[in-house]
Amino acid sequence: MTTSDEAPAERPAARARARKQVLLRLDPAVHDALASWAAGELRSTNAQIEFLLRRALAEAGRLPSAARPIPRRGRPPKQPESAENAEGTEGTEGAPGG
Repeated sequence: MTTSDEAPAERPAARARARKQVLLRLDPAVHDALASWAAGELRSTNAQIEFLLRRALAEAGRLPSAARPIPRRGRPPKQPESAENAEGTEGTEGAPGG
């Protein structure tokens, strides 16, 4: 098989993973309200719009089952320390470097 023969088979998978871009024209007051709401929920305006659209689709029973969850951004949650790590750090709080 040549590269050109393999490309069509790979395209649908790559296309499915890509995020779609949409130009959306909004009334400035609506945009300001969305931006304010997004800031209050620590989201970007774009993430807030996607969140609201997904919620509306789910409430209407139209959210596709193939839709992946919105990726979480930011720092990952802290992992609890294991017992071994906790034992090795006892008594080092006041020590230099600890």
